[in-house]
Amino acid sequence: MKYLLFIVIYALLWCISKLPFKVLYLLSNVFYFLIYKVVKYRVRTVRYNLELTFPHLSVTERKAIERRFYIHLCDLFLEMIKTITISPKELDKRFVFKNVELMKAYEQKQKSIILMLPHYGNWEWVIGLGQHLQFKGFGIYKALKNKHFDKLFRDIRSRFNAELIDTHHTTGAIRENQAKGLYGTYLFLSDQTPLLREKLHWEPFMGIDVPIHMGAEVLARKLNMNILYLKVDKVKRGHYEATFSEITDDIKNEPKYKPTRIFLDKIEEQIKTKPEYYFWTHKRWKHKDQKDQFETK
Repeated sequence: MKYLLFIVIYALLWCISKLPFKVLYLLSNVFYFLIYKVVKYRVRTVRYNLELTFPHLSVTERKAIERRFYIHLCDLFLEMIKTITISPKELDKRFVFKNVELMKAYEQKQKSIILMLPHYGNWEWVIGLGQHLQFKGFGIYKALKNKHFDKLFRDIRSRFNAELIDTHHTTGAIRENQAKGLYGTYLFLSDQTPLLREKLHWEPFMGIDVPIHMGAEVLARKLNMNILYLKVDKVKRGHYEATFSEITDDIKNEPKYKPTRIFLDKIEEQIKTKPEYYFWTHKRWKHKDQKDQFETK
């Protein structure tokens, strides 16, 4: 029964992915009305997050960001579906990497690279980077419970010289690759909220103390990897530009937590410039009042 349901849903998604972009964005406009105006999908969460992080803005100003965010959210949803059948040439045209030479310079350092980015713009289309790499590209992700959709998820990304690694197997997979002499570029979406547990590290993010995922920095220190940041800007509907910048190429001599702080500062700069392209439906600040219970000792 689950497999039959998968076949039906996949067939529908495949058909949608074959639509021309003009039609796709007309469909996105319909979704915007349904999701934002009718269903009101996570509107309370989005509104709360914006009030928390932009208290200096008026209600009218925050409402304008909110509306623009939902337009982008619906575009993003349809663009994710489009990934099923989009051609490498079309993806290259719509998702442009501005300074690939910095990535190539880092590849010459003969160390594996961690590429950190937030849920901003269209992070799904970053998979097009695989076409520009000498190193093998790997995406760190949380496996889906439905094995059929999980396989689909992995198959889509493998079209662009990338491979997914489940979060539970990340360290072992990187160690195994390094033992084989295989250098890789490992993509980490590192702005999620970690599970609460003892001895979490907390940092201010958009002026509010929150628990921070330290996985990328910890792995970089443990396995002597370099770290880059990828800034994704939305140029216009369906078009993005991505720019690399350095976080560190000398992790062993970096103060503890500094690379993570640099990462957060870069995200904040993007959010403050164009807040509508951040993923505001995440409950990123839900643990903000619990620092005393879980802070690193």
